[in-house]
Amino acid sequence: MQHSRALRNLVRTALLLAVLCLGAVYIGSRFGPLGYWLALLAVLTFCTYLLVRSDAVVVRAMRGYAVGEAEQPVLCNVVRDMSSRARLPMPRVYVSPTPAVNALASGRDPHHAVICVTEGALDVLDEQELRAVVGHELAHIRSRDTLPASVVGGLNRVVMVVPVAGVALAALLRLTIRRSREFDADRESALISGEPLALARALRKLDAAARELGLPAEPGVVAASHLMITSPLRRGGRRWLCRSHPSTAERVARLEQLAGYRR
Repeated sequence: MQHSRALRNLVRTALLLAVLCLGAVYIGSRFGPLGYWLALLAVLTFCTYLLVRSDAVVVRAMRGYAVGEAEQPVLCNVVRDMSSRARLPMPRVYVSPTPAVNALASGRDPHHAVICVTEGALDVLDEQELRAVVGHELAHIRSRDTLPASVVGGLNRVVMVVPVAGVALAALLRLTIRRSREFDADRESALISGEPLALARALRKLDAAARELGLPAEPGVVAASHLMITSPLRRGGRRWLCRSHPSTAERVARLEQLAGYRR
């Protein structure tokens, strides 16, 4: 199942980049042979940048800073232990200096992955809940959900400053990113951590915090929002542009079912 999801994400990313290349080359060809070759060179350079540096673009959008054992011993120990349980290389660890309660994973593959946790999440979540949240992000890394999501996030971040392009790319985001990936990652986190109810508690806390401490719909936040474990945006406004997450209530209900609760 993991391999088939990873393959689908690779194909989805290839198709997305192919559409981007074809569109740019078509526009460039309208200006003659020189325009064609310039457009081809530019779009190939841009696509390479998106693949190689999309994780950095996303982390920068959240103003994340790298941390190690000295700065965040509990977080780093949790990421190391959960990575071992998931049989993954330990991703680089970042912290975003915001009181919003959230976390995200990014990167083109498990060997070039990052996990970014907000300061608000570190303040609010207990260690069990933090382990469950990290497990959720590692599940995305293992299935390579982060590949198409990071590419779209990087693309969105670069051109979000252009209003029309920003709206168009937000629509593309909704078509490219599957909401069901969150259910899959929730289930895998429960298997990795062995604590489905810890993730359910964490999701409730994240959802409640978003109502009071949701992030504003700034270009960088909008570009990275689909990578986060729950939508980070304040209610209303441009939040509709990034409906890439299923409802928290449904996610919690499924986790409680995994724990043996009957409704």
